[in-house]
Amino acid sequence: MIPKKVREVLEKQQYRIAGNHSAVKICNWTKNSLRGRGGCFKEKFYGIKSHRCCQMTPAVMWCENQCIHCWRAIEMNLGMKLKDVDYPREILDKIIEERKKLLYGFKSEKNYSEKKFKEALEPNIFTLSLSGEPTLYPKLPEMLREIRKRKAVSFLVTNGQNPAMIKKLEKKNALPTQLTISVNAPNKELFLVWHKSLRKDAWERFNKTLKIIKELKGKTRRVIRLTLVRKSEKGNNKEISNMEKEHISQYAELIKKAEPDFIHVKGFMSVGFARERMDYDKMPMWEEVIEFAKKIQKELKEQGHKILGKHEYSRAIVLGKNKKELKIKENQI
Repeated sequence: MIPKKVREVLEKQQYRIAGNHSAVKICNWTKNSLRGRGGCFKEKFYGIKSHRCCQMTPAVMWCENQCIHCWRAIEMNLGMKLKDVDYPREILDKIIEERKKLLYGFKSEKNYSEKKFKEALEPNIFTLSLSGEPTLYPKLPEMLREIRKRKAVSFLVTNGQNPAMIKKLEKKNALPTQLTISVNAPNKELFLVWHKSLRKDAWERFNKTLKIIKELKGKTRRVIRLTLVRKSEKGNNKEISNMEKEHISQYAELIKKAEPDFIHVKGFMSVGFARERMDYDKMPMWEEVIEFAKKIQKELKEQGHKILGKHEYSRAIVLGKNKKELKIKENQI
């Protein structure tokens, strides 16, 4: 189902294909954790273990959007329709199998942790955010229920273009442990430029999803994620930015519409194919991310949001109302 040329590009980037449309890759933070160099912001904020986190996707090159900041090869986008759809159990089994093959390379390293390595072979968190748009996978409810059966945490990151699927997850009692909506543009004009969506009603779909997120209060952990990109003086898309002064109040209105439990304010990283679209100068400095997060916090002061955690290496900050609610509890899986 994945064309040979696309498969070759993915495999060169150390993706491993699982079935007709799914893939897995070892996150750099998983590698760091195995080498004793610390964990990712999800570990610091939410208490998950980076070496046991499986970054995967059930729709590796399928997405409605072609976001300019995306690290994948959006130029090879395969559209919005999955064919020859695989079953969730088969996908997860193959994902784990391929992930193990990738992990065995650490056996030759001197500074890896044997204890962590054995734990890593059995992931207890599946993060559906690696590439593509996971809500395009029609059997997503069954996949999330299968992950829950395996007593594992599920993180679902979506562009918000499929509100019907989010409602379907709720109806089928298949909501993930944590649901994250990417909010990369604060207004319709910038949204259309930023995402280059294949859907003509992309902005309307996105806003509908935000309203659904509000309705899911208490049913799943809900996150709004802002990925900040600054202006630069050189390179492609140098004038495009989503962190100007006027954007603060616009972001706040979108956040109020969703009323999430947590807000991620994260700096863009010029990695992968994103380097061809935006220069390193587009990456905001840590101090700029902090300043922007404080401005968002000020706009949301009446809602009680405050900075709950920081992860400088990832240039990530989490806002919320209660720090005690950050760590994932067993009954939330």
